[in-house]
Amino acid sequence: MRSKRWILVVGVAALAAAIAVAALGSAKAPAAQKAGYKAALVSDVAGFNDNGFNKNQLKGLNRAKSKLGVTAFPIVSHSSSDYQPNYNQAVHDGSQLIIAAGFLLGDTMKQYATQYPNIKFAITDDPVAAVGGLKNEEGITYATQEGGCLVGVLAAKMAQKMGHKVIGVAGGLKIPPVDSYIAGYKYCAAKAVKGTKTVVQYSGDFEDQTKCSAIAQNEIQGQKAQVIFQVAGLCGDGALKEASKLHKWGIGVDADEFSVANRILTSALKKTDVGVYDTIAGAAKGKFKGGQDLLFNLKNNGVGVGKISHKVPKSWIKLMNSYKTQIIKGKLKPPACLKGKGCPKGA
Repeated sequence: MRSKRWILVVGVAALAAAIAVAALGSAKAPAAQKAGYKAALVSDVAGFNDNGFNKNQLKGLNRAKSKLGVTAFPIVSHSSSDYQPNYNQAVHDGSQLIIAAGFLLGDTMKQYATQYPNIKFAITDDPVAAVGGLKNEEGITYATQEGGCLVGVLAAKMAQKMGHKVIGVAGGLKIPPVDSYIAGYKYCAAKAVKGTKTVVQYSGDFEDQTKCSAIAQNEIQGQKAQVIFQVAGLCGDGALKEASKLHKWGIGVDADEFSVANRILTSALKKTDVGVYDTIAGAAKGKFKGGQDLLFNLKNNGVGVGKISHKVPKSWIKLMNSYKTQIIKGKLKPPACLKGKGCPKGA
């Protein structure tokens, strides 16, 4: 009788424990679902080891993961042929928001945004509002002409000091996000030091440092450029190193590249980590702005200038900051594109 009672007690206890476990499981499920907003980030062909543009976006995704509890899917593209398979993967993973890491993924994003109207899509450096964006698309844009303007002021002053009013650019692909940097750089350099000439070449590449190194060498030795602004991602780091090697100056892009070479004047910052984080945070909170663009600029600290060389006089920095103040107040508007087809008159 005693053994039967013991068995009965044990059985009841086991049943109670099972019910308790089940209850706990059902209580946790809604919390996990609430915290588990799923966001994917698809890199462009440079991957996440480009020391700036893509790498900083991954930083923003990881910040959303740690601070917001977002389930993050970073997906690397090694070539443009990876774009569609990577979007398929993001969809298969159940992503509620898929962010394209750059302008080059624009066509792929548009295709999938049309095909999957219940998924939200965003893209860095490609405004969607101007082309009638879908309700599930959002552009993450940057006024990089403003940061380009500020570094252009310092470049012009340095070139003047070095005896030749010539500054150079090592661009990657000739696309709007690259040209906006260059346009601001060229415009404000000529404004800060009258007669400053800006020479520009494109590598057609964002990865191969030897190509941008060759551009820097050509602009310095062949055209007397005293400062080289790299707007070519990892490729551009080759230009910075070559400029330093030839005892000229380099200006970094997107991230603070002060440590890339010995003679870095400063860097034009594009805070893509902030853009990605804010986009995810907004979407997770139900504040996705479909068919519209988020704009990051000097006023909201979305673009700026990195560490400045101690060789730069305080008077130059004061001049640069006066340009910054004018831009923020709307009194100075650097052009966002270079002269040519598709560029507004007067830019």
